[in-house]
Amino acid sequence: MSSNGFAYRAPWWLPGGNAQTIWAALVSRRHFGVAPSWRRERWATSDGDFIDVDQALHATPVDAPLLVLFHGLEGSSASQYAVAFADFAAAHGIAFAVPHFRGCSGELNHAPRAYHSGDFAEVDWILQRFADENPARPLLAVGVSLGGNALMRWAGEMGDAAALRVRAVAAVCSPLDLAAGGHAIGRGFNRLIYTRMFLRSMVPKALKKLEQHPGLFDRASLLAARDLYEFDNLFTAPLHGFQGTEDYWSRASAKPVLHRIRVPALALNARNDPFVPASSLPTAREVGPNVTLWQPAQGGHVGFPVSHGPLGLPGHVCAMPAAVGNWLLSHV
Repeated sequence: MSSNGFAYRAPWWLPGGNAQTIWAALVSRRHFGVAPSWRRERWATSDGDFIDVDQALHATPVDAPLLVLFHGLEGSSASQYAVAFADFAAAHGIAFAVPHFRGCSGELNHAPRAYHSGDFAEVDWILQRFADENPARPLLAVGVSLGGNALMRWAGEMGDAAALRVRAVAAVCSPLDLAAGGHAIGRGFNRLIYTRMFLRSMVPKALKKLEQHPGLFDRASLLAARDLYEFDNLFTAPLHGFQGTEDYWSRASAKPVLHRIRVPALALNARNDPFVPASSLPTAREVGPNVTLWQPAQGGHVGFPVSHGPLGLPGHVCAMPAAVGNWLLSHV
């Protein structure tokens, strides 16, 4: 169903999705309380690999909800949205954790595989472990960008069984139609700024992966990749069982399974997100009755900066985590 549960309006001095995206990521205030501190745990996977999980150290009652955040492409617990959600969790007395996708915690993982936008099997394993280790805590999950697509894909694939793990899920600024998002980030300003930013991190990681596993892909071809389509075609898709970028983007997208979600689910997307074309966003007719759509006109990509202070500067990014967090808590 559709809803206007997040009536966001950008500051007048931040017009457009790119300004709202970049300001939020680089300048905006991320927390009102003390900066979050973390306890890192290393979880061994069944294929001889590992993931690193950061648990926020603020005090909570033993039966308080646990909010798990799945980060975006090349994100981590240091991302501005993770810090802002940690601040929300501390203020509301709930536990908070950020499991890092493989290779995103600052240390290269061991296996040939990395992570991808539709990795719902990994999401399932992570949520099952959180549920097993926290039987007294109601479990909530939020995914941002790539992490949100993977989470919603998981919820759709699980159907009724998702309720055995979580009370509710939310996706923030997720490219639920991966082809639309992938093509959008490969054009114009997006290609010059965002694509270069992502490849600056992803290509060196892939080359280290090649050192670990010689012959995994063609080094020269990867170095020649100039957009995410080419990178995914050479690295992400073949390493994770897809035939190529088109197959990966098609099979990993969450949009086709949104109607199968059986737990309360929220999909928040700004309609001026430079990564996610508004024309690709799901409509109320394309989702099931358990899915709520928030699609404000402004916000950018995981931006939603809010004016703060007498001059409206520098602003903060805490309004979105508060709105999404409170929606999730309403289902506990």
